[in-house]
Amino acid sequence: MLSRLNRRLFLLLFSLVVIGLGSTVLWLQVSLNRPLNIDEAGYRLDVERGGSLSSLARKLAEEKIIEQPYALLLHSRLTGNRPIRRGEYLIAAGETARSLLEKLVDGQVIHYQVTFPEGKTYRQWLGILAMEEPLVSVTRDELDEFNQSLPPQSDGNPEGWLFPDTYSYIRGDNALNILSVARERMVEVLAEEWQNRDPGLPYDSAYEALIMASIIEKETALPEERGRIAGVFVRRLQKGIRLQTDPTVIYGLGDSYRGNLKRSHLAQSGPYNTYRIQGLPPTPIANPGLASIRAALHPEPGDSLYFVARGDGSHAFSATLEDHERAVRQYQLNRRPDYRSDPAPK
Repeated sequence: MLSRLNRRLFLLLFSLVVIGLGSTVLWLQVSLNRPLNIDEAGYRLDVERGGSLSSLARKLAEEKIIEQPYALLLHSRLTGNRPIRRGEYLIAAGETARSLLEKLVDGQVIHYQVTFPEGKTYRQWLGILAMEEPLVSVTRDELDEFNQSLPPQSDGNPEGWLFPDTYSYIRGDNALNILSVARERMVEVLAEEWQNRDPGLPYDSAYEALIMASIIEKETALPEERGRIAGVFVRRLQKGIRLQTDPTVIYGLGDSYRGNLKRSHLAQSGPYNTYRIQGLPPTPIANPGLASIRAALHPEPGDSLYFVARGDGSHAFSATLEDHERAVRQYQLNRRPDYRSDPAPK
């Protein structure tokens, strides 16, 4: 009699357990597959470093985004309790708690991009980074440490060591990360290109080639002219002729330059005034792109030693001073109203 009663109690308890488990599974599935309370504009969710799923679920419940936060936590435990990744997420209308957890675990964060065109200076790079709101601003101490990590020949000067390109990042990244990646790219590119350089170039190091590339970058943006301009500068170095290039003078003037290069500027002494010094300036004057680096290391052969801006962004090249002075009279002393020394912006 007692044994029969025990069996009945066991079957009753077992049935209750089965019913309870079935109800729990049904509740879990319904909760996980129910669309979140998000409108068509979507919802941006920030997950800070070290953030937990439990605190995130509470926040979403308080904001009425999710109705059953415990379902999200239970599903996480049942699927391995994998950690969520930091970053900024875009949760679209119609998404569910299940798809939300998949995004958080897989790190499907919003990626931003910042582009640095060829020819920008280090200071201009910092200005561009400062405008990127999702980035954490780099501190002065971090910049000082970054400068000390540069190749030794730069003597702590970062100019020229940042490779122009488009870089991706996520919200909360430090701007220093982008600078570090750009530096490593430039170091790698310069080393590889230096190994494949033409013989007989007047550079004692890859750094000098980088300096030359920065000058080429600032002198022209026309692809067909880079090699010719590199050839002019290389031949001038080989013959002991001063480079006499305006962009180096402008760089040396810094904030005192107001957009009008004067004769008095060319007469000033300074390490970047290539009208007065022999050879290259001490550092690059901008961050050159790959095309200018290759032009510096593979200059176009020829006999031209001079060039002058035509006014449409291109240059006239001359082999003799007499021809050069004639070109100066033609293109600069009688300038058109629309004269420009660099290519027109696209």
